[in-house]
Amino acid sequence: MASADERTPLLGDEAVSSGNVIETSEQHRSRWWSIRVMYLTMFLSSIGFSIVITSIWPYLQKIDQTADASFLGWVIASYSLGQMIAAPLFGLWSNHRPRREPLAVSIAISVAASCLYSYIHVPASHNKYYMLLARTFVGFGAGNVAVVRSYVAGATSLLERTSVMANISAFQALGFILGPAFQACFTLIGEKGVTLAVVNLQVNMYTAPALLGALLGILNVVLIFAKFREHHMDDLGRLCKSINIKDEDSDDMVPDEQGRIDQVAVIASNIIFFVILFIFAIFETIVTPLTMDMYSWTRTQAVFYNGIILAAVGVESVIVFLTVKILSKKTGERATLLAGLIIVFVGFFILLPWGKVFPQIQWADLKNSSVPKPVHTIYGTDLQVATTEPPSNHSMEPTGCPAEQSWCLYTPIIYMAQYLTAGILIGLGYPMCHVMSYTLYSKILGPKPQGLYMGWLTASGSGARTLGPVFVSQIYTHLGPRWVFGLNCGIILLTIILLGAVYKRLVAFSVRYRLIQE
Repeated sequence: MASADERTPLLGDEAVSSGNVIETSEQHRSRWWSIRVMYLTMFLSSIGFSIVITSIWPYLQKIDQTADASFLGWVIASYSLGQMIAAPLFGLWSNHRPRREPLAVSIAISVAASCLYSYIHVPASHNKYYMLLARTFVGFGAGNVAVVRSYVAGATSLLERTSVMANISAFQALGFILGPAFQACFTLIGEKGVTLAVVNLQVNMYTAPALLGALLGILNVVLIFAKFREHHMDDLGRLCKSINIKDEDSDDMVPDEQGRIDQVAVIASNIIFFVILFIFAIFETIVTPLTMDMYSWTRTQAVFYNGIILAAVGVESVIVFLTVKILSKKTGERATLLAGLIIVFVGFFILLPWGKVFPQIQWADLKNSSVPKPVHTIYGTDLQVATTEPPSNHSMEPTGCPAEQSWCLYTPIIYMAQYLTAGILIGLGYPMCHVMSYTLYSKILGPKPQGLYMGWLTASGSGARTLGPVFVSQIYTHLGPRWVFGLNCGIILLTIILLGAVYKRLVAFSVRYRLIQE
């Protein structure tokens, strides 16, 4: 059965029935315009993270030679650390004040931080710390996703919610697609780019994406003030007065449903969501250093090729987001979540190194040596040994797996077929887990304001994005990909066991207390 937003035209003259209260055509139109503005806000929030994700490592190496792979983990994690701190604060703010306030403030912070990111090459020293600061504040502004999800949960009926949550996640995935795709296009500008002397700004392949993100953020604020309005519906689809906003035009109040939120289900949902974001953050973080080490790609090649690969995975994810709402009606949301976890497990299991071919080694004195070092390589036939760099690298930039990473000497390569197959499976399983976990969580919470609870869930995901890059950068640098992906598989197995233990408790608030039939 299609949800109301799928069935009902936006521009009809008739009133729209919402449970026991008639929603007028104007109210219906305003409600869905507001939800669509939230789609855009979620899209731009993910753009802020993904538009520079594949270029952070080469940019960091360019602006500050003292930065290593371990510091890269902290830079990537700083975005999520900022979001983890901000999400509960913005969520609590939205419970008591018009949501337009935290939305506008958070986006303004992200715009300012994106501008700072574009100037981190200017200082004479400590550039890596300026990058860390800029990414932290971009993440702080992205804490508004808690406001977005709480608004969407409160502005839809139980029947509409799975579809709308899937759309929210689809727009988030679209941001992850277009971010790396934009970055790949900006590689045409090159590392040098164009210098605007008037404002002392270098517009190049590293700074242009951040500047684009700032412009899109300004557009987002304009739309929030022009189109966004407060609306609230209960689980049954009854049009209600918003609990946290004074509305002089409506006398309807949200019914006071009896019953308490199942805190065990809430905690379990937060843990499951943490793991889902944790394992995907690991995948996002590792792709650039992994491919540079495994395939001897240069910085530009790594940014360009991974931008294309991640964009393709993102396209796949959007398709999954759009179809999972149909699938979940037949199989159930809990079963869809379980299937997604199993698919992601298989994806990471495939990434375990197992062959007899080893990566090309990047010796520390490669740039100064006139004698090429004999090293293992993946170029040509399987067991071929190369004595020179791949012909595609015409610069003096050293490529290959750094000799100081001792695991490079004894860990087989991850074949390109493994890498691409794993990407396809993760791109299939991750969106299934993501949208189902969010949908189940919003239904478990019931009709009361969800801002703070959504803030905690967002903080849980942000904590995963904080710890994931730090975890992978430390384990990858010292132990290599075999340990990284092996531990990932173990974590996913434990999560599947947890899901099985709480499976029967993950039901909607209204179903749990028999206010409606499932």
